[in-house]
Amino acid sequence: MSGAPERKAQALAALLILFGTGLAFYFLPKIMIALGAVSPWLAGAFGALLVAGFFLIFWLRARYQRRRGN
Repeated sequence: MSGAPERKAQALAALLILFGTGLAFYFLPKIMIALGAVSPWLAGAFGALLVAGFFLIFWLRARYQRRRGN
């Protein structure tokens, strides 16, 4: 059972990523409304970047783990 601490670390990292993005998505409408008062394009770009960032984080994490051989 040598992989147990590593699996716990992976699960904790995934949990933190999901919690962080969940919190960001919770406040996304309020942030987009505030940014939309300045520029609708800015609000749209922020929303798109947040959604793309969610997938980018997991893609980069999977790429890093593949290089490590996990």
